[in-house]
Amino acid sequence: MISVVQRVSQARVAVDGATVSEIGAGLLVLVCAERGDGQAQADKLLAKILKLRIFGDENGKMNRSVQDIGGGLLVVSQFTLAADTSGGNRPSFTNAAAPDEGRRLYDYFVAQARALHPVVRTGEFAAHMQVQLVNDGPVTIPLRVN
Repeated sequence: MISVVQRVSQARVAVDGATVSEIGAGLLVLVCAERGDGQAQADKLLAKILKLRIFGDENGKMNRSVQDIGGGLLVVSQFTLAADTSGGNRPSFTNAAAPDEGRRLYDYFVAQARALHPVVRTGEFAAHMQVQLVNDGPVTIPLRVN
């Protein structure tokens, strides 16, 4: 699975101009299931995200996790993270999981996140979304687990 994690002071997702979810301080988590991924990869990715120490401590050092600060998670499915541009200028998405499998793993990831973290919001799977965020830092971390 692939993820891009952004530390935010706020983030929101809209569909057709209407806000479907939002968080204050926390992490915007863009997530993509790839072919061959399963629950083990989702669990490993979530554990990494929840423990990722990218929030400042009392000395301004990145030593705190989203769990340490009580921040929110806004989890948004984004199959385009699997883009392959090695063959030209038009991205190929053949490495992304099939839509049904992608949805199953996204739903599993969100359910596990909700079981482990108190504030989890989501985008809308397969919808055309507008994501607004205030990237704090900016801090943006790409993650990939196998």
